[in-house]
Amino acid sequence: MASPTTAPPPPAKLRRIVAASLIGTTIEWYDFFLYGSAAALVFNELFFPGSDPLVGTLLSFLTYAVGFAARPLGALVFGHYGDRLGRKRLLVLSLLLMGGATFAIGLLPTHAAIGSAAPVLLTVLRLVQGFALGGEWGGAVLLVSEHGDARRRGFWASWPQTGAPAGQLLATGVLSFLTAVLSEAAFSGWGWRIPFLLSGVLVIVGLWIRLSVDESPVFQQALAQAEARKRDGGATGSGAGAGSRSGSGAGAGAGAAAERMPLLSVLRDHWRDVLVAMGARMAENISYYVITAFILVYATTAAGVSRQSALNTVLIGSAVHFAVIPLWGALSDRVGRRPVYLLGAAGVGLWMFPFFALIDTGRFLAMLLAVTVGLVLHGAMYAPQAAFFSELFATRVRYSGASIGAQFSSVAAGAPAPLIATALLADHGTSTPIALYVMAAAVLTLVAVGVADETRHRDLHEVGRPGSDGGGSAVPAQPSSHGSHTV
Repeated sequence: MASPTTAPPPPAKLRRIVAASLIGTTIEWYDFFLYGSAAALVFNELFFPGSDPLVGTLLSFLTYAVGFAARPLGALVFGHYGDRLGRKRLLVLSLLLMGGATFAIGLLPTHAAIGSAAPVLLTVLRLVQGFALGGEWGGAVLLVSEHGDARRRGFWASWPQTGAPAGQLLATGVLSFLTAVLSEAAFSGWGWRIPFLLSGVLVIVGLWIRLSVDESPVFQQALAQAEARKRDGGATGSGAGAGSRSGSGAGAGAGAAAERMPLLSVLRDHWRDVLVAMGARMAENISYYVITAFILVYATTAAGVSRQSALNTVLIGSAVHFAVIPLWGALSDRVGRRPVYLLGAAGVGLWMFPFFALIDTGRFLAMLLAVTVGLVLHGAMYAPQAAFFSELFATRVRYSGASIGAQFSSVAAGAPAPLIATALLADHGTSTPIALYVMAAAVLTLVAVGVADETRHRDLHEVGRPGSDGGGSAVPAQPSSHGSHTV
């Protein structure tokens, strides 16, 4: 059964929606990445003193990993209420939680002032950061994906993804500026607090923009259908044909807002799609944190590069990363999500040996080439990911499904990546095991995406897993006269 179609929103409105999602995700990722950079640069000295420098870095990265552990919980909670109450409300809450935790880190006393309570409080605030980010990503990409122009969904949905390099760019830029103008003693003493306190200003701006946009029309339509069926006494009736049995067609849309336990529906009807999303995240997540977070440790210890040079390579590489993500997203609209994603996974896996060889030279241009190429290849995975994951799940469970698939994998992928890489370096004294570690993740991603269905022509009003008997069944959108599909 074909779903009702809606015209794409006016360009100005769509740009405002994209801007709201992008600015919000930029602030959230700024807060999250700022912690990672600070963990690599100063937190080992401020919160874990008395340890061997590399051991202190390991402990610092352990608190960094705790933030990832909280992301699945955020995905569950925000996904549940996002599928029941809407995308917009939960996005406002996630921004407040993340900004508040980051601002509080900027005020946190160090180990020298309050002893062991300092790392405990740091860990608690990192948990809040992770919880907020676990709920942010799914809502931000869905708000754009569900607002329309299905023909260019990969392009438009890739813009919230640029929030990651934009946040990285902003966090690294602020830290790079401070390390350039402050002495090492001043930066370690008080300068590191400035980027965290700036988060308070950014959150105010983000809230102002995010509150100005409308709720997702796909969710609003599903809510209206559910209310109409409830009034007619047919919310669980059998008058919807196949849709009443499987949740496809009108039944899926109507059930979207009425779903009592989206998590159970995801696990029952979309477990394969969750596994695909988790596998797709392995190479993307691990490679990103090795390239942007662990590099600050490797370059300054094994390669003997200055802190400033290492930060500058990530800074410039992140700017290029920001620019190429929409290009990869647009390409996925033309050739499909899978080919672009597979290219990125294979590329980043093969690039790891040249990556470390270039870093080992200690020359700035060689390091810049290593980081930039790595991030460009990463972008080929990250850009289509938003549309790809959105298209895997039905409206009634889309927030939950996309968030769970994305964030549960972060516990096994992004969370331990800098920790594992640092431990491998400490044990072996060489980058070879680290390169093999990233290559293994790339193989997992190639398998997961390779067995998945192509999704770029799916209609988000009905989308689920074609051929499924569960509530996520979908009917692909009918092609338009131009060979594209509309929501």
